[in-house]
Amino acid sequence: GRALTVYVIGQVKFTREELFRRYQARFFDVFRQFKGRLLVADEAPRVLDGEWPHDKIVVMQFEDQAEAERFIYSPAYEEISKDRIAGAETISLLVKGLPSPR
Repeated sequence: GRALTVYVIGQVKFTREELFRRYQARFFDVFRQFKGRLLVADEAPRVLDGEWPHDKIVVMQFEDQAEAERFIYSPAYEEISKDRIAGAETISLLVKGLPSPR
């Protein structure tokens, strides 16, 4: 069967925003080397239910888990991620999409 589309969801809480912004400024140069789409990068989501103590939500789409992991574990992404790790607390999830209806 065809590989399932996967999504990487990140919930970000800034701790040293200047470092996070430096990561953010370098993100696209790295991301565009991979087969992914940035679907959401919202710093003002509307909370519908519950508490949401974060500053930003990000959703990326990849054609399969292998491509998502190729990006996440790439030397180029690991390098810029030093600023993300130093500048924010991030909860990241890799989630599988549902199969397309035939």
